[in-house]
Amino acid sequence: MIAFDDVHKHFHDPDGREIVAVRGLDLVVRTGETHCLIGTSGCGKTTTLRMVNRLDTPSRGRILVGGQNVADADVFELRRNIGYVIQSGGLFPHLTVAENVGIMCALEGWPRARIDARVSELLDLVALQPSEFGARLPSELSGGQQQRVGVARALALDPDYVLMDEPFGALDPITRTQLHAEFGGLLEQVHKTVLLVTHDLGEAFSLGDRVTLMHRGELVQTGTRDDLVSNPATPFVSEFLASFDGGTLDDASR
Repeated sequence: MIAFDDVHKHFHDPDGREIVAVRGLDLVVRTGETHCLIGTSGCGKTTTLRMVNRLDTPSRGRILVGGQNVADADVFELRRNIGYVIQSGGLFPHLTVAENVGIMCALEGWPRARIDARVSELLDLVALQPSEFGARLPSELSGGQQQRVGVARALALDPDYVLMDEPFGALDPITRTQLHAEFGGLLEQVHKTVLLVTHDLGEAFSLGDRVTLMHRGELVQTGTRDDLVSNPATPFVSEFLASFDGGTLDDASR
């Protein structure tokens, strides 16, 4: 599991003023669940995600991955076991699809035959035929196809954990809905612990086993869709849910 224990994160702006991004976060992402972080702009959800694989470092508190404090882990070993997917796939434009998917395997020193077999397996998994798509460059793919490649690359080393930072946010609504369905099916096959940041409440409810709502750096409520809809913890939760109109959130609700 992934556990946050009284986690705080402070930044300083160019004038030296302290900015609190995350304040006193206590949260457990259960083994094997897809857990979605959502909230108003600037609520700290992406910072929370980035602290799991030490792209950001907590100012105070502990983050445990598989029972180990990430601060005590070798950062390279830590990241080998945590796949990472960002918006638009984050693909290397000069590498082919096959090279993008297999790059982590190559860095690990796998033999070419093993890399090729793993790339083919992963492309099949994300519904991209290796013979058709393996030699293409990212610029030759649609947005949805690029995102599939990004997911395949994140799974290359068979990590136990996957972090996803608004992975479908740049896609049109039709493609996003299609990928939601595909991603749900994919999760049933790969059995990973997933922490996903989104600004789309419908996406969070569609993909997440549980959802955590954040506001101004603090956890407001964690639960299932029914928990949040039927038993909102605060008036803010009710206002936040009411602000959702079937698409993105209205930041004016802050």
